[in-house]
Amino acid sequence: MYSFNNDYSEGAHPRILEALLNANLIQHDGYSMDSQHSPKAKAYIKRELQKEDVTIHWLVGGTQANMITIAAALRPHQAVIAADTGHVFVHETGAIEATGHKVISMTSPDGKLTPALVQKALDIHTDEHMVQPKMVYISNTTELGTQYSKAELEALSHICRQKNLYLFLDGARLGAALTSSVNDLTMADIADLVDVFYIGGTKNGALFGEALVIINPALETDFRFILKQRGAMLAKGWLLAIQFEELFKTGLFYEMAAHANEMAEILRKGIGECGYEFFAQSATNQIFPIFPDNIIAQLEKDFLFSPQAKIDDSHTAVRLVTSWATSEAAVKAFIAVLTSLS
Repeated sequence: MYSFNNDYSEGAHPRILEALLNANLIQHDGYSMDSQHSPKAKAYIKRELQKEDVTIHWLVGGTQANMITIAAALRPHQAVIAADTGHVFVHETGAIEATGHKVISMTSPDGKLTPALVQKALDIHTDEHMVQPKMVYISNTTELGTQYSKAELEALSHICRQKNLYLFLDGARLGAALTSSVNDLTMADIADLVDVFYIGGTKNGALFGEALVIINPALETDFRFILKQRGAMLAKGWLLAIQFEELFKTGLFYEMAAHANEMAEILRKGIGECGYEFFAQSATNQIFPIFPDNIIAQLEKDFLFSPQAKIDDSHTAVRLVTSWATSEAAVKAFIAVLTSLS
């Protein structure tokens, strides 16, 4: 049984494990205040951003990063705008709402927000009898594997600055976005266009961890106090730093994401050649083919994957996810079984 269920089923890239092992018996100051690995990792990330005047914080996971960033940025009466497929709206068990902030969900067939959708949310929330939209939350890639072009992100950045809204980019799968065949963004572009974003390690070959980058200094005020209060200040913070140091020292972050995308492309091509269509148009490591339910039942004997949406009485869109560790043999095995059933 091989899993295409997600991109964090495996542990970590051997180079990351080796780096952790090499530092295992070396003493470090806690809470990400170590003098060795945190400064190096942050310097490598700043090199990617081509920007020095940012602050970087290590967090353990994506939901934690989303919750703390939004809670830190917003006043009690303020809310965040997200697509109706957005992770903060669908897959975080009300974490944002538990901090006292509403998620304003906007319907988006491709998982992306547009200036028109942001403006619509603003038009609905008009006075002090409603929550006040203050932040726009997007993810790149989205939960449907789609991604923002530079022009799309520039347009969102423009309306957010025009309307005095914070723009927050969830980068849990940022590696997949930046290495896809249709990407025209760099990490430096993102740092120029958003107020805060994070770089996902958990879903790109790290054991765990996200690097939160705060560009807008207004969001940095008392941030470490909020990290501590929310239980997100890891005592052994250097373990996160070591991983991001290894990810960005020589480009491992991009190498692993590119591999995941390449494996997904083999899947995508093979599924298309079998005559099947897709629920969402993705060029990244999440793909969403539509299969007859009887075919799905047969595939589930050998592979793990998730249902995405019911299309009709006899067809369902499923999600297949590849990772840094997905082998070409596993991908070709899936295509072989699908071909035999089609």
